[in-house]
Amino acid sequence: MKKNDFLVLTVIALIILPFILFPAVLSAYNDLNKSHGMLMSFAKFAILATFGECLALRIRSGHYNKKGFGIIPRAIVWGFLGLTIKMAFVIFASGTPIFLKYLGQTNATEVMQNSFSLSKLLVAFSISTAMNLIYAPVMMTLHRITDTHIIANGGSIYALFRPIQMRKIFNELDWDSLWNFVFKKTIPFFWIPAHTITFLLPESMQVLFAAILGIALGVILSVGMKKV
Repeated sequence: MKKNDFLVLTVIALIILPFILFPAVLSAYNDLNKSHGMLMSFAKFAILATFGECLALRIRSGHYNKKGFGIIPRAIVWGFLGLTIKMAFVIFASGTPIFLKYLGQTNATEVMQNSFSLSKLLVAFSISTAMNLIYAPVMMTLHRITDTHIIANGGSIYALFRPIQMRKIFNELDWDSLWNFVFKKTIPFFWIPAHTITFLLPESMQVLFAAILGIALGVILSVGMKKV
């Protein structure tokens, strides 16, 4: 283990311990999520998903950062992606049970308020499946485009103020990687099961679990850039 790894683990421990040792800290965190859900989503994904990308870089190269990587612009982009992720959670968690009612499962909305049951598991699975098949590919593709744009601008903060060459980047994307790894493997085998668990949890726990998944999201999408 390198010195930087020890420092990272120490910082993580110092962040997590107050939530474990002091219930008031966890309560305050939950209150912030309830009253400022979108802002908290921006902050969570800006920090945690970017850390996931740094962790993926550490796995690939042995370093958490390097010249041209662009931690700050990546974090800001992840913050805005976090807003869309929160929006997707709200839309699909509310809309999918209504659609299931339309298909004939009359208690689809009510069952999500009850304790665990097979019906609740099926509704949570439906929510996760709908969200990950409809929303996730668009978000993941957009993330790949913004990553490419940031790298093309040397990781500079000015990348955020320069037009994205959308047509050029879109045509040059590694679609083999996106399809064969990110879409075809991570969505059915990781994201749908993971978000099924998310939607089974109480609302306060969903926030914490989504934050952890934010790290996994950064790792998967970043590592995916090297997969074929």
